[in-house]
Amino acid sequence: MIHAARIRIFLAALLASAGLAASAQAPSATTTAAAAPPAAGRLDTTLSTTPSRIVPVDRIVAVVNDDVITQNDLSERVGLVVRQLQRQGGELPPSDALARQILERMINDRVQLQLAKDNGVKVDEATLDKTIERIAQENGLSVTDFRAALEKDGIKYPRFREDIRNEITIARLREHDVDNSVVVTDAEVETELAREAREASGDTEYHLNHILVTVPAQATPEQIDVRRRRAVEALTQLRGGANFAKVAAQYSDAPDALQGGDLGWRASGRLPSIFLDVLKRMQPGDVSDLMRSPNGFHIVRLAEKRARAAPTGIQQTHVRHILLRAREGLSEAEARDKLAKMREKIVAGTDFGDLAKQNSEDSSASKGGDLGWVAPGDTVPEFEKVMDSLKAGEVSQPFQSPFGWHLVQVIERRSEEMSEDRKKIAARQAIRARKADEAYQDWLRQQRDRAFVENRYDER
Repeated sequence: MIHAARIRIFLAALLASAGLAASAQAPSATTTAAAAPPAAGRLDTTLSTTPSRIVPVDRIVAVVNDDVITQNDLSERVGLVVRQLQRQGGELPPSDALARQILERMINDRVQLQLAKDNGVKVDEATLDKTIERIAQENGLSVTDFRAALEKDGIKYPRFREDIRNEITIARLREHDVDNSVVVTDAEVETELAREAREASGDTEYHLNHILVTVPAQATPEQIDVRRRRAVEALTQLRGGANFAKVAAQYSDAPDALQGGDLGWRASGRLPSIFLDVLKRMQPGDVSDLMRSPNGFHIVRLAEKRARAAPTGIQQTHVRHILLRAREGLSEAEARDKLAKMREKIVAGTDFGDLAKQNSEDSSASKGGDLGWVAPGDTVPEFEKVMDSLKAGEVSQPFQSPFGWHLVQVIERRSEEMSEDRKKIAARQAIRARKADEAYQDWLRQQRDRAFVENRYDER
């Protein structure tokens, strides 16, 4: 399954700048084509008595192996991020510091895209079309209206498509090279279950902001000292009352830096032990001292914390659906429209089960589309997301999954005691997610160190 975090992170910048709602976190830079050059870069063709002076239209700001990043590439991405931060009401870091941070992210993405190309990782047009269609649906728009909204805000649709393709490519590369190599042992699972048992009164969730100053693999003592001093500088600003989001945007090397380093809510099982040891002594609003890990230096701010009920029960949903598959004679749009008309009938009083028996192309059709009691993880993510958003008795809008187009109705919900097997599965998933996050940062650092990178930003 494609790791969706990067796609959500990237979409925040594009969709926020276009004024669209999206379940995204922070931007990532992967663009390669040039935008309109700044005024200072125009070609001077004014006739005069003195020889005409040629002003460069563009320049190379970084070389990444056999590829380049131009000033126009960087300027366009900076403009996108600035618009996003302004819409969010965030405090902007110094423009030069912001440009440097964004250039570093662009370099990291180029390294990954080149590696993906070498490994034959590709994204076909059908997958890209379905992804963009899903993004449009999540914003309550058709693809046509979604495209118009992007173009209206100055985001060219071909560029948007290519950026999304790059994001999916990087997500697949991470899945192949990092996530699939993460191993969770039975001993780790048992340790996690024992911890949960000790904290039987309930787990704790933390809402964190985070700054990471990375340290290169095989770094010399001098390099480590330079990175440590950068982290200390960030911490000093925070201790002096500086806005955390501004400092994160200026100093952090983490992918979420331009979103204020917001990690969202994390259960204790999803956090590294070095974080937990410190967080247990912190109160909301506190900022930690520097923490050292193999990846670099960390600073965390505890925004909020809350108790979470111990995982002794599991919510199950009694659900039914109608499935239509696109095929010869029934296009994707026709399947969606057909389901939309069925929904209108159901809302007007027609029985859902009768329509399922007559129209659904799933094996559950004979039972009126009844799937019985469904637990988390029993269905594909697209189906589960929609199902979880519905109230009892509510019927969804048409939506797409890898199986086709669906209408879903939640009949009722219940909570059952979690079996030992499900407890182990949940613990294994939490450990895997934590280890994958840590492994990805380490893997990315190594790939960057192996690449030929020449940063020419200061050559002006």
